[in-house]
Amino acid sequence: MTKILSLLVVAMMILHLIRPLGLPGLRKRSDFWKLALVALGAILVTVALSHGSG
Repeated sequence: MTKILSLLVVAMMILHLIRPLGLPGLRKRSDFWKLALVALGAILVTVALSHGSG
C-alpha cells in the first residue's frame, strides 16, 4: 500500500512541476514540496495502522 501511495504522490509532484494543480496552497510550481509533506504524513499513518494492529 505504501509503495502505491508513494508512486502516486511522486506522479502528482511531477505533474505539479509541469503544470501547477491549482488547488488551494498549490498554485505555484515551487509548492510541490507540500505534496511531499502530505505524502510523508499519509505513509506514516498507513504504516502505523498496519503495524499497530498486528
